[in-house]
Amino acid sequence: MLSRKGIIPEEYVLTRLAEDVPDHARYRARERRARFVGKSGTCNVAHKNIREQGRFLQDVFTTLVDLKWPHTLIIFTMTFLCSWLLFGMSWWLIAFAHGDLDHSTQARGFVPCVTSIHSFTSAFLFSIEVQVTIGFGGRMVTNIVGLVINAIMLGCIFMKTAQAHRRAETLIFSKHAVIALRQGKLCFMLRVGDLRKSMIISATIRMQVVKKTTSLEGEVVPLNQIDIQMENPVGGSNIFLVSPLIIYHVIDKNSPLYDISPLHLNHHDDLEVIVILEGVVETTGITTQARTSYLADEILWGQRFVPIVAEEDGRYSVDYSKFGNTVKVPTPSCTARQLEEDRSIIGSIPLSPKSTSRKRSFRLKPKFTITDEPS
Repeated sequence: MLSRKGIIPEEYVLTRLAEDVPDHARYRARERRARFVGKSGTCNVAHKNIREQGRFLQDVFTTLVDLKWPHTLIIFTMTFLCSWLLFGMSWWLIAFAHGDLDHSTQARGFVPCVTSIHSFTSAFLFSIEVQVTIGFGGRMVTNIVGLVINAIMLGCIFMKTAQAHRRAETLIFSKHAVIALRQGKLCFMLRVGDLRKSMIISATIRMQVVKKTTSLEGEVVPLNQIDIQMENPVGGSNIFLVSPLIIYHVIDKNSPLYDISPLHLNHHDDLEVIVILEGVVETTGITTQARTSYLADEILWGQRFVPIVAEEDGRYSVDYSKFGNTVKVPTPSCTARQLEEDRSIIGSIPLSPKSTSRKRSFRLKPKFTITDEPS
């Protein structure tokens, strides 16, 4: 009550409630199922015992792009330092072999191989000058290695700043999915939206159910991926994502959710629904992909999303503050199989519930009045 009124933070109340639970009851609870795909789209898979590490070196450019920024900067810094040291040592050895460093034995008219090299320090500075300077005022050597390193570094920086997953940060999914009646059938529904004005071209969406299954021969498949048919307001798998859309899947006899009931929607159930949105970025032409997932306890039974698109001043506006809001609707607490076998269940529930939101009544005040002119 106090946290609902804002007097005490909700996190503090939840912490105190958790502390009041006895230890023996707390440790009896089963741990939550590990995600296969995180809410942000990251894949929760650890690759271990990879013996053929040389495969990553066959595509060095992609390996450098996939590295984190600190590692990339350290690699390029060390590459430049090693290149300067290598060529500085080479110029110092050339000067030493030619006798440029021994000033006591140089006769009059002696022409050094490389001018102004008197020690290893001057040779190291000359190596830096060769790689980073475009001109010396005379005919000098040009270092190709420095140009190659600069080209690779600029290419990696460009690719890291223009990666497709950056665009996916503004493609959002609802925090929860819902299951409710639509057209007399149970449907799995979620909401997807794009925060940017630039559109995603040829956007497609697909969904998979990941669960542990056992074959008829007794083989256990821990992560069995099952594709299911998705429906959207424009039909097919392509979507026109100019405004948030509610994507839904009709739970029929071909659906892996055919035998799901409200009793299965808890953190004990081994169920995960993965949603993948793909498309081409309009401004850059790069293909991007956004992913999310819903565990069993993140699927709300008997609820639907509230409308967030309204017409104001001759244009449509989207209220993203209500993007994930849901409202309870009458829904039978049975599986889709039971609903299909006994259609009389639908007749026992009201299909058109009254809205819980209040409509404001107001009067429009005229901005001007019309009066008859005196004759």
